[in-house]
Amino acid sequence: MSAPGENLRIDSARLWDSLMEMAKIGPGVAGGNNRQTLTDEDAAGRALFQTWCEAAGMTMGTDAMGTMFATRPGEDPAALPVYMGSHLDTQPTGGKYDGVLGVLGALEVVRTMNDLGIRTRHPIVVTNWANEEGARFAPAMLASGVFAGVHTLDYAYSRKDLEGKTFGAELERIGWKGAEEVGARKMHAYYELHIEQGPILEAEKKDIGVVTHCQGLWWLEFTLTGRAAHTGSTPMDMRVNAGLAMARILELVQRVAMDAQPGAVGGVGQMQFQPNSRNVIPGTVVFTVDIRSPDQDKLDRMRAQVEEGAAVICRNLGVEMAVEPVGHFDPVTFDPTLVGNVRAAAERLGLSHMDIISGAGHDACWAAKAAPATMIMCPCVDGISHNEAEEISPEWAAAGTDVLFHAVIETAGIVE
Repeated sequence: MSAPGENLRIDSARLWDSLMEMAKIGPGVAGGNNRQTLTDEDAAGRALFQTWCEAAGMTMGTDAMGTMFATRPGEDPAALPVYMGSHLDTQPTGGKYDGVLGVLGALEVVRTMNDLGIRTRHPIVVTNWANEEGARFAPAMLASGVFAGVHTLDYAYSRKDLEGKTFGAELERIGWKGAEEVGARKMHAYYELHIEQGPILEAEKKDIGVVTHCQGLWWLEFTLTGRAAHTGSTPMDMRVNAGLAMARILELVQRVAMDAQPGAVGGVGQMQFQPNSRNVIPGTVVFTVDIRSPDQDKLDRMRAQVEEGAAVICRNLGVEMAVEPVGHFDPVTFDPTLVGNVRAAAERLGLSHMDIISGAGHDACWAAKAAPATMIMCPCVDGISHNEAEEISPEWAAAGTDVLFHAVIETAGIVE
């Protein structure tokens, strides 16, 4: 079939209304959202999403990881489905669009197909992956990782939050553990719409990011053990200061990332001090180093430099060190044909676009192991994400979803 005409557009007002309605569930304290995975708020968001999908004529399936799959039938029962989606879970202080745009944009694509009477050869599936964020249960992209065979189901169920609650028990508690075998589904293709989470598209005044690659990453959890002691009465030369060791490792991570420029980033985003008292030198510090690069050799070299340098720092201070990888994926090259479909859709719609590498991890990174996959990005204001101040415009949301619509129906094959 020929490509769909450039006059075909989604209902931008309906998409925006859906985004605002979902944002009412699990509101944050500063205008964003706190709808962490497997919480009561997550369960409520899932229920609303299911209601909308069923109203659009789709049937819902749920796998044993709690991932939701809403299916619109195709005309060829033997054809594999075209999948699209993202995630509804958020960071503790998350925005209204990270992940959510990809899920509700995909739903809007199906709603628009219904409005226009578009039938496709391949079925269409809208997906809400469980625990993409990894904020409550590390690692991130947990359910899509099990789907792709990267993690086992037992491993995923055993992940614990800071209160010691396990993923498996919490999935049971909120009532969203499905009977479907994880990874049993077969995909023809996978598309994921997402906000950029960075400043490039806005700065370059581009409507669409055509995502060609995704950075690889390592999350390294360090546990440093020193000796808790009174800050005021312990001489400086007699301390075993886990906090000082951590500070020097933070400087090391910064130096390693800067030395690996261009195309590398690193930082520390989570840390816990014990006993965390203002007049006690910390006896134990636990923190997570996040390093990323689209270059495999550079990524591996950065990890080695951080671990080796940290060991020297701790040894010089008499601090014990343990390090555990708690998240990892290699750099991803997305499917050239699907990337081309996204680029062609943007051009057909008259939208400015540029190739871009995703700086964040996404479920598409694991889905790419199961089927051809790619991503579409739209700008976000000042590149701010994982923050309640995260913001996009209705026009950006509509443009990204229009491109998703055109790329998906091109791949699924319109039936006259």
